Amino acid sequence: MGANAMRVAVFAGDGIGPEVTAEAVRVLQALDLPGLDLIEGDVGGAAYRKHGHPLPAETLEIARSCQAILFGAVGDFSLDHLERALRPEQAVLGLRKELGLFANLRPATVFKGLEDLTTLRPEVAAEIDLLIVRELNGDVYFGEKGTRTLEDGRRQGWDMMSYAEDEVRRIAHTGFTAAMGRSRKLCSVDKANVLETSQLWRDVVIEVAKEYPEVELSHMYVDNAAMQLVKNPGQFDVIVTGNLFGDILSDQASMCVGSIGLLASASLAEGTYGLYEPIHGSAPDIAGKGLANPMATILSAAMLLRHSFGLEEQAARIEAAVSTALARGVRGGDLGGSAGTREIGDAVLAAL
Repeated sequence: MGANAMRVAVFAGDGIGPEVTAEAVRVLQALDLPGLDLIEGDVGGAAYRKHGHPLPAETLEIARSCQAILFGAVGDFSLDHLERALRPEQAVLGLRKELGLFANLRPATVFKGLEDLTTLRPEVAAEIDLLIVRELNGDVYFGEKGTRTLEDGRRQGWDMMSYAEDEVRRIAHTGFTAAMGRSRKLCSVDKANVLETSQLWRDVVIEVAKEYPEVELSHMYVDNAAMQLVKNPGQFDVIVTGNLFGDILSDQASMCVGSIGLLASASLAEGTYGLYEPIHGSAPDIAGKGLANPMATILSAAMLLRHSFGLEEQAARIEAAVSTALARGVRGGDLGGSAGTREIGDAVLAAL
């Protein structure tokens, strides 16, 4: 691999994935980045139909040969009858596991002029500019679990929540590093008043904070954080939290912004490797109709340039172009407009 090589895997996936990913690729190519090499691979339902598995060995090999992944969406209702290990969604879980993607970054920002689209009061929504850093590989989702029958005959389901201190330390560093690049405020969200797992989480975050004296650290219980995201979201800069709480809070923050068609995300490994994808699904009801809003995928490409290649200027250019296109009234159906996928992509390209 040459010194200037930028190898990016492009996994478009299912439903609207290929349509929105194509527009993000057009934007990346328009930047004329030296050494950019885009390599396509199959994932999800499309991969199952072609290879018999949602994450075939060929795709995993492509991923490992690249420095980042631009991901579309996976999901196909017609394959829901398959055993869980073969369903399209397993492609994402498999990539997380195989590539060590432990940190999910999900920014939430209300673009100027779109304040009326949220369920919050416009003046409250206008203040939202935050980043949620969610640990992705631990917590109750990955703990031991099962069902059992108690002595009195009642059935009981159980799931074990746990974090080891090294897992907490790793995601804490990610949160503090992100805060250093923003407004230097980090809020750690837990439930330390009732959960031992959360008490360890809090203790370790406090230890890591000593390495980042420039960052103002605060703590908040998850139930209060959920309330504050609606009451006063402008108070947050970066939120770091565990897998379960992060899953819930990041979706809540998404709705506070007004449209999932504008929200990007990154799933990062240690170092600079990352998988970048819009937070929306495959939307099979509109697939192939040219109606999907590609802005979230385009913004995911901006995150790719920022986090995997350190190209802040180019990332900011993409984000500014999306903002300009919105300000000019170019909006998809998710925003109450009528612009199609290609038209939105053209508008972003024109604003670059």
